Parts: sequence; C-alpha cells; structure tokens
Amino acid sequence: MLYIDSKENNSFKKIKKYRTKKYRDKDKRFLAEGTKFLDFDTVPEYIIIDEEYSKNREIMKKVEKFEKSEKLVLSQGLFSQLSSQENSQGIILVYKYEEKDIENAGDNVIVLDRVGDPGNLGTIIRTVDAAGFKDIILTKGSVDCYNEKVIRSTMGSIFNINLYYAEEEKLLNFLKEKNYKIISTVLSDDCIPYTEMKPAEKNAVIFGNEGSGIGENIIKNSHEKVIIPIYGTAESLNVAMACGIIIYKLRELYK
Repeated sequence: MLYIDSKENNSFKKIKKYRTKKYRDKDKRFLAEGTKFLDFDTVPEYIIIDEEYSKNREIMKKVEKFEKSEKLVLSQGLFSQLSSQENSQGIILVYKYEEKDIENAGDNVIVLDRVGDPGNLGTIIRTVDAAGFKDIILTKGSVDCYNEKVIRSTMGSIFNINLYYAEEEKLLNFLKEKNYKIISTVLSDDCIPYTEMKPAEKNAVIFGNEGSGIGENIIKNSHEKVIIPIYGTAESLNVAMACGIIIYKLRELYK
C-alpha cells in the first residue's frame, strides 16, 4: 500500500485527470466514490484511501479483499482534490471500462435522446437495471455516462448495464435494419396512452431531452407514440420518472 503526499506523484496526476471527460475517454477509466462500491464484486484498478480513513478497520477489511487492485493512501489535502463529495467517505475507486458495440444490443433497448442531467441518467440506469433490461443507447449530446454524479446516482447499476453512444443517423439505421419497433414518448395529440402500447418482438423505447424532448427526425421515424396522462396541473413528468413508469409497463406487457 503506497502512501502519497506529493501532488507531483505520477499516479496521483494520472488519476486526477479522470475527473475530466477528455481523459476518461482517452484511457477508458472512470472514478467511483464511496464505500458502497467496496460491496460490489467488480474489481477496481485502483483503490484510493484518505489517510484518515485508512485507520478504519471495517473499511480496510473491505479494501483488502481486492487483492489485485493497487491501493493508494493519500494525504487529506490530495484526497480532497480527487473527491467530488462535500462529505466524503474517504474511498475513491478507479475502474476500467470497454466501449460496447451497438450491434450487440438485445431485443429491448432504452434510447435516451440528448438527456442532459447526470442525476436523471444515473436514476434511469438504476431503473433499467431494476426492471431487468440490459441496454441503453444514448445519442450525441447526452451527458457522459461516466460523469461522477451519474456514477453515484446509479448506486452500482453502472456495472450491470450495457451503454452505447450513437449519432442519430446511425441509431435510426441500426433500429430499422434490426427490425426494432420504435416507441417514442411524446407530448402530442396523436399519442396513445402508454398503457395501450403494443410491444413487438424487438422494441426501442425512446425518451428525450429534459427541455426539448425527442428530436423531430426520431419522432417522424417512430412506429408508435405514447404519452403518460397528466391528471393534475403539472406540465410534465421528470424524464427519469417517466422512464420508470413506461419501462415497467413494457416489462409487464413484453412476454
């Protein structure tokens, strides 16, 4: 276990870069903060420990089970430069990830068109996992799925979901070639209630940007447009909430 108290240390400088998307994309690494991640089986490349928390026997017992992970103990000053939390639990993990090929997506995919809020994306990933689905496709302009706020919001479901990014044109070509039924969630008069949607053998359920919704070209290529009725005075539902309602209905209808 290596103790680091210099900001010039190469390992520290490299890991600090993963707080930015550019270097996450370059090295295919992301940061996850919190002791909760020590409960998962996915093996991190690094486990970084605040020196104060290295004295906690319960935490260190969990750390020690990851024999293949490199452990770094950082001075409090250096650890605070990596932490994204106001009240940190003193643990940050670095994980490797692989870019997934959209061609390997399953029969039911959730498509997020330019969803921009990290908390919404993290909650959607967690909800998709809970509903028993495996694949999420994000269009260009969506928030980075390895953003630290996204990772925290997934509560570990990031390890269970296949995530793909695709340009709109590539996405539509893929869905058409693979015979997916495109079901878009839209606020318009020609929509049917989500309870009446009719899933096919393969389905792509699409949710749009928090402010502008789904792009017009995607809507134009949809086979079915569905809506969640609003019975009160709210203008609309949060996209993560809407996703939860509809994909659980899909789970119920899809046999």
